[in-house]
Amino acid sequence: MRIARAINSIRSAWLCVLYVFIQHACAQQGLSNLWLGGFDSDGPPPFGGVDLDFQSGNMVTSTMSRAIGYRRTSANITDASGDLLFSTNGCFIANATGDTLLNGTGLNPSSYTTMFPEGLYLSQACLILHKPEASDIYFLFHGTLDNIPGPNALYLYLTTIDMSLDGGLGGVAIKNQVLVSDALNTGRITAVRHANGRDWWVFCHKVNTNNFYRLLVTPYGVVVDGTQSIGIVRPPDNGQACFSPDGSKFAYYWGQFNQDLEIFDFDRCTGLFANPVHILISDANTMGGVAFSPNSRYLYVPSVEDVYQYDTEATDIGASMVHIAHWDSTYSPFPPFATLFDIAQLAPNGKIYIGTGNSTDKLHVIHSPDSAGLACNIEQHGIALPRYFSNSLPNHPNYHLGPVDGSVCDSLGINAGVPDALVEASIKVYPNPNTGAFTLSYPVQPEAGMLEVLDVQGRIAYHSRLAAWSQVHQVELQGEAAGMYQCRLTWGSRSTSVRVILQP
Repeated sequence: MRIARAINSIRSAWLCVLYVFIQHACAQQGLSNLWLGGFDSDGPPPFGGVDLDFQSGNMVTSTMSRAIGYRRTSANITDASGDLLFSTNGCFIANATGDTLLNGTGLNPSSYTTMFPEGLYLSQACLILHKPEASDIYFLFHGTLDNIPGPNALYLYLTTIDMSLDGGLGGVAIKNQVLVSDALNTGRITAVRHANGRDWWVFCHKVNTNNFYRLLVTPYGVVVDGTQSIGIVRPPDNGQACFSPDGSKFAYYWGQFNQDLEIFDFDRCTGLFANPVHILISDANTMGGVAFSPNSRYLYVPSVEDVYQYDTEATDIGASMVHIAHWDSTYSPFPPFATLFDIAQLAPNGKIYIGTGNSTDKLHVIHSPDSAGLACNIEQHGIALPRYFSNSLPNHPNYHLGPVDGSVCDSLGINAGVPDALVEASIKVYPNPNTGAFTLSYPVQPEAGMLEVLDVQGRIAYHSRLAAWSQVHQVELQGEAAGMYQCRLTWGSRSTSVRVILQP
């Protein structure tokens, strides 16, 4: 009797752990799946809003009518189901309907903000983080151009959003709280998950120095944790900065005045940069951006007329450069709107999208960024958009990054040692049964995987790559007979499967 009771207790505990893990996996859906762009809807098409949604595993574009428009400054966040919570263009915050969030006006007070009420033209001037262990509270880090002759910012602000306000549409609880009062490079607000898997590091840069401000986000709020002097001196600049998906590297690019590219190692436990590599790029281009591949190895630098790839695992990173694209002289929809190369962002589908530097109706795309050299398959102006798009790629950190397992900071028991059985149990197919079109959802994995769909004879009817950090993948089986199929998902040496039924 005691043995049976013990077995039942173990089974109940196992099911409880399984349930918690599945709930955690499901909660990781969304967050960065939705990219908002385009203009407000005061003008006729091709003006108006456009959404780029990756929740299905592919990019799905749709047009939207809303009061907010986006320029270079763009940040938004969704809930666990992938539905929009709120967004900002640096001037005001909009709710899920596209109208002004409760108390969401008056963001970033300055004469520059007043001049551009349609949205700021600053790279990475806003960033959104969920307050750790607070279900309804979100932190918006933001800044603007305060000293126009500089030009530079004078403040890093924090605005707190409470999603329980206004009947669930949310509202601003605290606005324009000064976190840093100093001469700062405009924008380049970046964040990466702390090694404990819960907290966040946030960074901005002091102008005309090589100093980074380091902020720590915990359940207790936001504090300035210190500064670090490392790398080259940065004058007032533009461009882009980003962390690699695994949080181990950081890149900063601006293509003027011998600034160009810097790559650092990063310690997610201490929040410190190390081993700076400064790479001068021999071109006359300015502006541009940076983005890492899903596997965190390859770094891409769009630089107005050219795009470069660097292998950050090479002994000589600068010598590893491959020139993967030169502007092909395309204008869209017509001159002078050139489809040049500007800021970039890694998407949830494992591809990198690059803005054109102008309000065009196109985006560039790198289809296979984990591949070396020209095999990365960059396609110029490969994405046609239904509305004009003004470089409003969102400033999304990797919300799905977990702890550094086994490190001294891995002390909270988050995602540590997850059994393969729990991973398998969290894989879902919907709809199931279906007629050949279905979606797979699975826990985020830090490495690329492979999907194979096999019939009952073991024949491979479909195969595809699963991007690192992805969560969903759409499958369309063409011309396959009705019956039972097996979806086999493989990451490294681990493989698991789930059944799907095709109906006539």
